[in-house]
Amino acid sequence: MDTNMFVELTVVNGNYPWDLLMLADPSKSAIEKYLYDSDCYIARCNEVVIGVAVIKSQDSEVYELMNIAVFPAYQNRGYGSQILNSLIEILKNKQANVLEVGTGSFGYQLKFYQKFGFRVDQIKTNFFLDNYSEPIFEDGLQHKDMLILRLTL
Repeated sequence: MDTNMFVELTVVNGNYPWDLLMLADPSKSAIEKYLYDSDCYIARCNEVVIGVAVIKSQDSEVYELMNIAVFPAYQNRGYGSQILNSLIEILKNKQANVLEVGTGSFGYQLKFYQKFGFRVDQIKTNFFLDNYSEPIFEDGLQHKDMLILRLTL
């Protein structure tokens, strides 16, 4: 991890970084269902845009992480962790109690969230089959079910 690199999050309204958003979710129509009533943050490091994150309020105490992505050139260097840590601090300042995220039932994303203490709360069977027109594969396996992970803040 580049420990001397600080990630700064700023809110964006309009002019969304679609290339980044679609790294985490390959369906623009799926992103559009949540983007416009959520908070979208651009992550910069030394003024360079490196990532994005989107959180949506479910109620005053529960938020959902809808999207988080880092450009491939900056992946595996700790930036995603810095972005998530910053979001957690933002939510704590808003007096939120819970952060939820939906992810596939396998893969690097699941491990990433579990490192932060997220725990499986529920399973949405066939979510990816029912909500995406094109199949989503990772490491040669097709994503079918979504896990809803929950972190108590």
